[in-house]
Amino acid sequence: MTDATSRPELPDHLSIDPRSPHYVAAVFEHDVGIRFNDKERFDVEEYCISESWVKVPAHKTLDRKGNPLIIKIKGKVEAFYK
Repeated sequence: MTDATSRPELPDHLSIDPRSPHYVAAVFEHDVGIRFNDKERFDVEEYCISESWVKVPAHKTLDRKGNPLIIKIKGKVEAFYK
């Protein structure tokens, strides 16, 4: 198991899209979990703990550029290392 001291601190706002200013590559070297309203979610694209929201894809819907359509959901957000 990886030593907890070698992991970077999880940011308040994080995105999995490398084009986003909220993308932090060092965090993704470890498994990150997101708990939303006390249930673990595996489809989170972006989160913000202080503003209490996550962005998730809207099923199979695509935008005009062919990317998944993203919706913002408000609720209790917790980020953790697995």
